[in-house]
Amino acid sequence: MIKGVMFGRLRQAARFGVVALGVLAGSVAAGAQQFSADIVVQRNAVTKPAGWLHVLDGKVRIETVEAADGFFLVDTAKPSAYFVRPVARIYMDARRSSELTRLLIPLDPDGPCRQWQAMADLAGLAGQGEWRCERTGEEEIGGRYVMVFHAATGSGEFVGWIDRARKFPLRIKTEDGTIIALEQIKDEPQAASLFELSPNFRKFSPEALIEQIKQSDVWVAGEKDKARP
Repeated sequence: MIKGVMFGRLRQAARFGVVALGVLAGSVAAGAQQFSADIVVQRNAVTKPAGWLHVLDGKVRIETVEAADGFFLVDTAKPSAYFVRPVARIYMDARRSSELTRLLIPLDPDGPCRQWQAMADLAGLAGQGEWRCERTGEEEIGGRYVMVFHAATGSGEFVGWIDRARKFPLRIKTEDGTIIALEQIKDEPQAASLFELSPNFRKFSPEALIEQIKQSDVWVAGEKDKARP
């Protein structure tokens, strides 16, 4: 009798363990952040395609119409933001070259200002002071409910519509009325290679190049010419 009761309990525990593992696996799968989308920009009631993006667990690859010779790679965990030029086999810090690398990033849907400010600081905009985000409501975009946040910085403000499931802004409206939006969103696996830097690529630093030129004979000769009366 005792053996029967013990066996029943063990079987029940095992069944519970299988269910728990299934729930855990489902949670991990549901938490995976993988999708691609088109980027469009609306100014003065005119909407134009601006580029494309791919997202994989905190990393973003952005390709733009304006910078057709390369693409941007953003990693919010580090954080880092690079502009990569595959043909030249080089990459460089994105800095302020595109506001997309500062706005279209994975976010905490309950407090997005921390990630937005981190990317702004990385771009050299630390003088904007402490960012403030206030949730102002919920709306529906493309059949999905999104949270609306008003973000204020020391130099301006904007509004962001954040998809809680994707942990990503689907729309941004800047202070001048420009709207940056994602369209044709596809929730599908993304190749990890899209977000990797080739080991054969070298980092290009404009500052280092300037310092190199300053140490050259050409720079020294030029400075001497300037000093002559």
